[in-house]
Amino acid sequence: MKIAVAQLNYHIGNFEGNLACMRSCVAKARSQGADLICFSEMSTCGYPPVDFLEFRDFIHRSMNVVNELTGDSFDIGIALGSPTVNPDLEGKDLHNSVFFLFEGKVHHLYHKGLLPNYDIFDEYRYFEPASSFNTFEFKGVKIAITICEDIWNLNHDNPMYDICPMDEMIKENPRLMLNLSASPFSFEHTKDRLNVIKENARRYKIPIFYVNCFGAQTDIVFDGGSVVASPDGKYFEELPYFQEVLKVYDLEDVEKGICSKEQRKDKAELIYNALILGIRDYFTKMNFKSAILGLSGGIDSALTAVLACDALGPENVTALLMPSMFSSEGSVNDAQSLAKNLGIEYEIIPITNVFDTYMQELSPFFKDLPYNVTEENIQARIRGMLLMSFSNKFSHILLNTTNKSEMAVGYGTLYGDLCGGLAVLADVYKTEVYLLSEYVNRHKLRIPINSIAKPPSAELRPGQKDSDSLPTYDLLDPVLYQYIEKRKGPDEIINLGYDRELVLRILKMVNKAEFKRYQSPPVIRVSYKSFGSGRRMPIEGHYLY
Repeated sequence: MKIAVAQLNYHIGNFEGNLACMRSCVAKARSQGADLICFSEMSTCGYPPVDFLEFRDFIHRSMNVVNELTGDSFDIGIALGSPTVNPDLEGKDLHNSVFFLFEGKVHHLYHKGLLPNYDIFDEYRYFEPASSFNTFEFKGVKIAITICEDIWNLNHDNPMYDICPMDEMIKENPRLMLNLSASPFSFEHTKDRLNVIKENARRYKIPIFYVNCFGAQTDIVFDGGSVVASPDGKYFEELPYFQEVLKVYDLEDVEKGICSKEQRKDKAELIYNALILGIRDYFTKMNFKSAILGLSGGIDSALTAVLACDALGPENVTALLMPSMFSSEGSVNDAQSLAKNLGIEYEIIPITNVFDTYMQELSPFFKDLPYNVTEENIQARIRGMLLMSFSNKFSHILLNTTNKSEMAVGYGTLYGDLCGGLAVLADVYKTEVYLLSEYVNRHKLRIPINSIAKPPSAELRPGQKDSDSLPTYDLLDPVLYQYIEKRKGPDEIINLGYDRELVLRILKMVNKAEFKRYQSPPVIRVSYKSFGSGRRMPIEGHYLY
């Protein structure tokens, strides 16, 4: 038996586009002699459709895709994911399902049993879990179908669910398992995913065809990396990341476990590719054409500019340089050098005169109150206003340049440097920004050395450095990681060897900045715990104050 794995980039709600992609793959798989083709979870409508699932029309149009593909299944089996209506009055109105189509009809229908309800997932909001699990026979081969989370309940010490679908289906002696997934990217998640697939293969001693999607859905990036595993628990092949793949496998070869191909997993390379895909798909799927960003001469805006150019092409990227009376000549020169290195258009608009006008108008009200963060924020908001003016006038989408360290502690100005349509680096810690900058400079100098080497500064007052307001990033980032990603409380972090006062200071800053994050642009997720839908914190919480 020959099995085709289709790793595709779906577009939520673009039923015609998704159908066309799947139909093209069915035709290619048929031409290569495939007996069946497997797509990924929710392939009819794209994942995650979230509250689109509350519209009857959305479900109806998803089923239309199934019906259209049913007509293409006259000589090839087709496994695809779709929401379906729950026929029972009890429970949620929908199932997360897989159809197996063959000979112009529904040959088998499977409903997802394990519904994730953590991090970015909220499937219990919409779906009723299956309570029974059965295999089916296709061309004399017994097949078990699972959907993403169905294979993840292998933690014997603290299982998340009270059932394991494959434990039921293995009793029927299937020859192989198809797993249709929508497993999002994080640079830490890749190894976990592979270990789960490997453990399933060893546990059930059957080949596994794990089919993941790729592509970005605003904040969530899917990396592909579909896997074919042999019964001995080794990888037969791991498919490439961040690209469309259609590949046909001979079941007998997979059972023998002859081949073993695994993709390279460099942290900087993975994050870079995820961010590029996140930017590109955001623009493509929203039908945006061009981007704008502010260039300060610092490393964050420089890296964002490089990523934008690599994702969209330099001809579609515009930069504004907006020096103030506090901007150093070196910063302006560094920003210009970067723009020239990248071949992007840029304009220089000094903000001193605008700032002076604000001060004159506010002087009767501010009287003799000293210069403080108010005046700093006014500068940031002037820059935000200029950027948004260009965005409106020329139909550019503003790319936000704030990194995760700054976003975490609230080191940014609402309606100023925190404005934008997409936050490119807001899930990348400052220390990782340096890592990525080295990566994009690996072949030639794109980001000027001075932008990387000089102490970070917002340049909103004379001689300002980030370290005036924040712990140095080599101290800040590890504590943030333990609190945000690892969800450790203050005492746990202190017990790891971190200074008590430092820990409490940092955690208080994080919690007090929650209101800013609620009003910030969507964040491209590259870590296990990003700001956005996967991290839900109260604004008015009194934890650690």
